Amino acid sequence: MHRILASLAFLTLCAFLIIFLWRVPRVDLGILFLVTLAMAAYDFLFYHHTDRR
Repeated sequence: MHRILASLAFLTLCAFLIIFLWRVPRVDLGILFLVTLAMAAYDFLFYHHTDRR
């Protein structure tokens, strides 16, 4: 259940950032977009991968 909710949260974050970047196309926001997605992906992959409760 936690993995499903984490996936939904990650997809919602991706959708928000893509829409935001599409409406305001700037290079600095694109860099922020990539950094934010990288941190969220790291958290999703490594934190939930080791969570075996």
